[in-house]
Amino acid sequence: MVLRLLYLSSFVLMTVAAVQSPASQSETSSIFPPGPGRDALIRVCSDCHGAESAVAQFKTHDEWTKTLDEMANNGAQGTDDQWNQIAAYLDKHYTLIFVNKATADNLATTLDVAPEVAEAIVRRRTDKGPFKTIDDLKAVPGVVSAAIDARKDRLIF
Repeated sequence: MVLRLLYLSSFVLMTVAAVQSPASQSETSSIFPPGPGRDALIRVCSDCHGAESAVAQFKTHDEWTKTLDEMANNGAQGTDDQWNQIAAYLDKHYTLIFVNKATADNLATTLDVAPEVAEAIVRRRTDKGPFKTIDDLKAVPGVVSAAIDARKDRLIF
């Protein structure tokens, strides 16, 4: 009797798994911000786990680099170009932004601002001291408030 129940429950689980279709790539794509590297991230990172779990938390640039190295060492398949695209995509959309320590180049990438605006942020930080609030950052000429608000969960002061 126990063996029959075990067999029946296994059959039910396999049937349910077969009926439920995994999210299509287009459904998964809609979760991620558009841009270069998104498709590579979904393609490379979805073989072992959902791409959503790959970006479940923000990390530093170095932590993302280590994560990508570990994925490659564990068998994730991607071309050098795909890995580079993924790294750039993660930097732009899922990397912590250390407002008071980042270089102008880093700020331009992570805040998605023009190089001149990133340089103005660094200049303001150098002239007046560290930023203390998001409003301090928004006050820099050229900074778009909505862009900063969109990244507020990633900002570290």
